[in-house]
Amino acid sequence: MTNLMLILLSDNIVYVVLFSRSFAYLTIKDRTPQILTKVIDTLHRHKNEFFEKHGEEGTEAGKKAISLLSKLRNELQTDKPIVPLVEKFVDTDIWNQYLEYQQSLMKESDGKPRWFHSPWLFVECYMYRRIHEALTQSPPIDDFDVFKELKEQNFFESQESIISLCTYLQELMRTIEELDEDQLKNEFFKFLQISLWGNKCDLSLSGGETSSQKNDLISSLEDLKPFILVNDMERLWSLLSKKTREKASVRVDIVLDNSGFELTTDLVLADFLLSSKLATEIHFYGKRIPWFVSDTTIHDFNWLIEQVKHSNHKWVAKCGVDWENCVKMSRLVYHDHIFWTLPHEYCAMSQVAPDLYAELQKADLILFKGDLNYRKLTGDRKWAFTIPFHQALSDFHPAPLCSIRTLKAEIQVGLQPGQGEELAASEPSWLTSGNLFYLQTFVLHLTCGMDGRKHKIEEDEADGIWRNG
Repeated sequence: MTNLMLILLSDNIVYVVLFSRSFAYLTIKDRTPQILTKVIDTLHRHKNEFFEKHGEEGTEAGKKAISLLSKLRNELQTDKPIVPLVEKFVDTDIWNQYLEYQQSLMKESDGKPRWFHSPWLFVECYMYRRIHEALTQSPPIDDFDVFKELKEQNFFESQESIISLCTYLQELMRTIEELDEDQLKNEFFKFLQISLWGNKCDLSLSGGETSSQKNDLISSLEDLKPFILVNDMERLWSLLSKKTREKASVRVDIVLDNSGFELTTDLVLADFLLSSKLATEIHFYGKRIPWFVSDTTIHDFNWLIEQVKHSNHKWVAKCGVDWENCVKMSRLVYHDHIFWTLPHEYCAMSQVAPDLYAELQKADLILFKGDLNYRKLTGDRKWAFTIPFHQALSDFHPAPLCSIRTLKAEIQVGLQPGQGEELAASEPSWLTSGNLFYLQTFVLHLTCGMDGRKHKIEEDEADGIWRNG
């Protein structure tokens, strides 16, 4: 018996839906109720704080939020119909329209999407959106981040690794102007891998349990390299070094995943790109609301830089001061947009959020961090492992882009024939264990033909063949 229920969409691509024994099913059955329980416990533990800040009104607000979240947990565990959002927010209408779309796909007698009979990506995003709604329905605690403590704990428990990274970066700064091209390329590869390994620190995967980084990553990079399933670092280097030679300004956009240690690795990578002149500006994209436990918000971004700046370690503090200055000079820019917390796959961005798509088009390179971004890039479909990355993107190509992820979902494309089957034979849980890594690019070029018109040229990352489209 298959471990996935699948819905056939156009062009025979299948869409992953929950069914027993799949990773998606276990996520909704076990991990999401565990996360909701931790959220409820967090609200219980802060009831005195709510009272001190807001008096009896704060106490009642805490009780209301707990009641709403307990109801949500019951709906999930008993496979109730998924209900429309009720609290008016900037994205409420878009969410409810998407729910109507999901309902139109249902073939069951009542025609209502349910928790265990709906696409995994949709119900997981919906759960976090309902957590946010429970808080917004409970003023004056509506701005309380129920995941804040966990994110900060991840940062504090990763101090040894953060000190190691910042020390390495600051020592490199002394000689960075003297590096030849090969040495600069090797350092670029190191910082890319550091950002990649940082993606292991995902609190939604661990059900909210601690997921900090306590080892020295710098000394482990060579040992970890064999675990990179797809490694396009050479292509990224070729792209960036070429852009640097051709343009006075080079913009790299990073679509963030986790705060805490991973965000630190992303800031270290950004600092290196600016200091090495491989980029002149870095634009970060985070979430507007608390999301998937550890995803980065503007509060997390500013809080982390402030913590680093006030570190007792001189090189860590120096990094914090440098990052703050880069923010002030708009060399590091933070954006958020409500699209990042919608359930839509990214191929819908140009229609749903054309302003965001236009902003991404300004980049010379976009780095998408983490598994959720990868699932949205590829539509969370059950693709064949050998399908080229550009095909799975379904015409989403605002700029050259790269996915940097730890494998934590049953979605993977761009592999060589037989590679997926070989991995499955040696480690059945290879797609979800978090022990394998992925760094894959898609480069879209525009070139002028003999007729003077622009033609699209796509580089097929699976076989390295240039295709004229």
